Amino acid sequence: QVQLVESGGGLVQVGGSLRLSCAASGRTFNIYEMGWFRQAPGKEREFVAAIRWSTIGTRYADFVKGRFTISRDNAKNTVYLQMNSLKPEDTAVYYCAARFGFLVQFDTWGQGIQVTVSS
Repeated sequence: QVQLVESGGGLVQVGGSLRLSCAASGRTFNIYEMGWFRQAPGKEREFVAAIRWSTIGTRYADFVKGRFTISRDNAKNTVYLQMNSLKPEDTAVYYCAARFGFLVQFDTWGQGIQVTVSS
């Protein structure tokens, strides 16, 4: 099993930046891809970005392209989400997630962390 713990959220003004971290522990060698999702009040959880764990490859939702960057440090078993040019609509609970195969959905989740962008 893999456990995921997010950190780095908080309150930021419009146009500001935050960096979220997700520390993975346990059987991390089984991870295929790590991702970030978010859920705003009254909305469904949505995909933000993902990164392959052992190979090169990233993907992003259209609404964060050019503003957010996902990266990883395998030595620290940590994935990051650098968020720049934040907008009020980026306010949400952000979740880190892992999946363990190409045809497998994300099925391991962190507890979530609040990001609030004030105008």
